[in-house]
Amino acid sequence: MANRRSSNPTEEASRSAALLDVSKVSAGRQPEQAALTGFATLFSLVGLALWGLPFYYDFMVRDFGWTRAQVTSGNALSKLLIGPVFGYVAGWMVDRFGPRRVMMAGILMGGGALVGLGSISSLGFFYLFYIFNALGYVFGGPLPCQVLLSRWFDRARGKAMGFAYMGIGFGGAAAPWIANILAKHFGWHFSLQMLGVLVILIAFPFAFLVREPPQPARRVEAESTEVKRAFVTLPFFLLTLGSVCSIAAVSGTQQNLKLFLSLDRHYAQVQAAWILSLVLAFSVVGRLLMGWLADRYSKKYVMFSVYLLVAAAIPLFFLGHTLTSMYFAAAVFGIGLGGDYMIIPLVTAELFGVRILGRLMGVLLTAGGIAEAASPWLIGHLRDATGSYFEACFVLVGLALLGAAAVLALPERRQPA
Repeated sequence: MANRRSSNPTEEASRSAALLDVSKVSAGRQPEQAALTGFATLFSLVGLALWGLPFYYDFMVRDFGWTRAQVTSGNALSKLLIGPVFGYVAGWMVDRFGPRRVMMAGILMGGGALVGLGSISSLGFFYLFYIFNALGYVFGGPLPCQVLLSRWFDRARGKAMGFAYMGIGFGGAAAPWIANILAKHFGWHFSLQMLGVLVILIAFPFAFLVREPPQPARRVEAESTEVKRAFVTLPFFLLTLGSVCSIAAVSGTQQNLKLFLSLDRHYAQVQAAWILSLVLAFSVVGRLLMGWLADRYSKKYVMFSVYLLVAAAIPLFFLGHTLTSMYFAAAVFGIGLGGDYMIIPLVTAELFGVRILGRLMGVLLTAGGIAEAASPWLIGHLRDATGSYFEACFVLVGLALLGAAAVLALPERRQPA
């Protein structure tokens, strides 16, 4: 009787959690190193690479004669191709083999993509290297970082995630200044190539040295059933809808902002750099604030407040006419941006647990990646068709409000099976 395995799922879950806690205690400072790895990776692969790329769009429009829709289409087409094919695969690989090795491959692909984009002069190679940029984001970006931190941290998961996601804010705030200085002295091609080299030099050593987190006890058949059950629940549908709408609003705004400031409002490069940098600087505040709030209050309502901030900031950008209004919009939008991506894994873990988090986040990030890719492209096309961002502004606000409504309908905690 003593050797007979318990068939009680609650007892097995408790035993797995206890083993995980023991592993964490014996791991010394590995949780702190994991948080630093998340910070460095998101600083480089998202802050520098993803948020830095729009700084170069107006150069491509001027030098190559491309339209706004074309320069934003690389991100769209690559993620529409890569996300649906590789999103779930990356999540499965992270759950099966751990996040570390997947992360290292993504960093190399993401950094190499920027080096390639700095050498292009045709749309064909532009799309090719954007495919590698998308692969780098899927395999090396938020997905493995979220699983890495969710497995190393429990009670302080919100603060750990907030600290790691600060990397996006610092990287995104630094990217316009790094790009502007290098482009001014060496041209935008070399500037973009050096950004890719920096991505690898900063992030890869951290990913190489960090240890894989302890894995929860595996029950393959039970996990498969749990994943399938989660996919058809109303909370997962609402979570997907909310995150997709908000990410579309954020990305559609952010990816077109440099084009709007430079080509529509005719701001100087340094003024545009200040505004873009301010957005990402305030995103640091947003990540710390939302991580702190998520550890103390309902994650659902924290997520709801994030989406409302995004909705409030968008009209301030596109309908405001003074530099002061732009700075205020950058502050509000930055705080919302800071909490947006970070809060999704926290709510997902709250509703469905961490055992299948990689696969669930693979699907959520795939859906979000499609929205992140398609929205800037569609907003850019709408601007080309109408001659202004006025109509686009209301589309973006509507998306953010729809996301907020979906989040408001979520349950606050995991429902019993």
